[in-house]
Amino acid sequence: MKRPWLAALAPYLWLVVFFAFPFLLVAKLSLSHTVLAMPPYAPQLDLSQGHAGLTHFVHQLTFETYVRLATDRLYLTAYLSSLKFAGVATAILLAIGYPIAYGMSRFGPAARQGLLMAVILPFWTSFLIRIYAWIAILKPAGLLNQALAVFHIGTIRLLNTDAAVVLGLVYAYLPFMVLPLYAVLEKQDESLIEAARDLGCTATGAFWRVTFPLSIPGVAAGALLCFIPMVGEFVIPDLLGGSGTLMLGRTIWTEFFADRDWPAASAVAIVLLATLVIPIVLFQRQQAKVLS
Repeated sequence: MKRPWLAALAPYLWLVVFFAFPFLLVAKLSLSHTVLAMPPYAPQLDLSQGHAGLTHFVHQLTFETYVRLATDRLYLTAYLSSLKFAGVATAILLAIGYPIAYGMSRFGPAARQGLLMAVILPFWTSFLIRIYAWIAILKPAGLLNQALAVFHIGTIRLLNTDAAVVLGLVYAYLPFMVLPLYAVLEKQDESLIEAARDLGCTATGAFWRVTFPLSIPGVAAGALLCFIPMVGEFVIPDLLGGSGTLMLGRTIWTEFFADRDWPAASAVAIVLLATLVIPIVLFQRQQAKVLS
């Protein structure tokens, strides 16, 4: 007897095990409170006591950590700083990535494959090694200042600054912006541009009236692919940023491993997830309108 629902069961089980269960665990931790014990949070669910244990566990959960997050300026500063870094880097990525993707889409098939390989090539190298390479470039005695010294330009201090963080974000996430844009631009019908030119549009006018509006789905996809992970980025601000560089990724790491405040770290993670769900839902609704 055929059971087609079994084929659909596997992905749902995957989502339950690797997304729903960890999310519920983190959500539970965010409603706990810190204690000097192992593990460093309470309450603990004791199923041996049956319904009484479950009731006691639920009554011990509290939103105190979320109240602290809303009133502590440190968390608000880290939250706004993460949005600022991700927003600025996404805008720069769009300004750089769109011309790259547009240029790639105008080459012949053979050249496109080579250019596409050049965009993907950085993924063949460890992400951590590539960020460490930027330390060697940006440090005071690094390759950048050695090159500037040849032209008698003074030392530029970039390492451990906000500019270095933005530079690292743009470098690391550029392929994630270029690839969705290229996928959309490469499929556009050239006859639409020719029709616009025949109707009197200049090359610039045809771009803004035809090419760019049709590429908006790629722009939105690339922006989301870059913005969402950059908000929670940890490695780049930790290695390239200074001690005053606040981002949610570093805040979560500090609360978990340095302060051992697991409820606060979990609450920050939940707030971060809730923030990132909003643009995803808006994008999906926009895509549904376009397809309908």
